Amino acid sequence: MQDRSPQRRRILKAGQTVFGSPAVDCIVRDISATGARIQARGPLWFPDSFVLAITSDGTSRRCHIVWRKDGQIGVAFDE
Repeated sequence: MQDRSPQRRRILKAGQTVFGSPAVDCIVRDISATGARIQARGPLWFPDSFVLAITSDGTSRRCHIVWRKDGQIGVAFDE
C-alpha cells in the first residue's frame, strides 16, 4: 500500500498568524502542501481560521486549525 499523505518537511522558520492587528509571532516547525505545525509565541488562543505568513519566504496562506496540543497548533491550508 502506498502512502498518499503529503510529505512534511521539517523547518524552523519565523512566521506570523494574521487574524487581527497586530499579527502574532509564531515558529513554523514543519510544513507540507496541505498544512503545517506551528508553535505559538504569543497567546494560546487563536481563532479557528487565520492567515499563516512565513516571514522569510514572503508567503502567506489562509488556513484552519485541525489540532492543538502543548502550545503547538496543526493547521490545514484552505484551497
